[in-house]
Amino acid sequence: MLLILYGVFLGLFVSIVVIVSALVLSIRRFKDREKASPFECGFDPKGNARIPFSLRFFVLAVIFLVFDIEIALLMPLPLIMGWDIKMEIIIGGITFLLVLIGGLLHEWREGSLDWRE
Repeated sequence: MLLILYGVFLGLFVSIVVIVSALVLSIRRFKDREKASPFECGFDPKGNARIPFSLRFFVLAVIFLVFDIEIALLMPLPLIMGWDIKMEIIIGGITFLLVLIGGLLHEWREGSLDWRE
């Protein structure tokens, strides 16, 4: 019983120390208007929030995410197969790659990847 009581008091003590130290460290020493204002990826936070957004940048970001997920899905295929090569895994991986290559060719033909304008 005494050991449980010590554990509870130690847990409360550590929690209080962490909370107090976080409060002390979070106090701002100097108030600067530029440092206190939020920074939103180069947009002026005090200006109009309805400025036009570059659709080309958005499309490029989506393409990057698609190919990033592709790498995350294709990298474990050799580990899944191991020494036992299964035709279903190979066909699934090749089909996945063909769909992504088709999407890349479509984006390329559409001109979404051309930034020289």
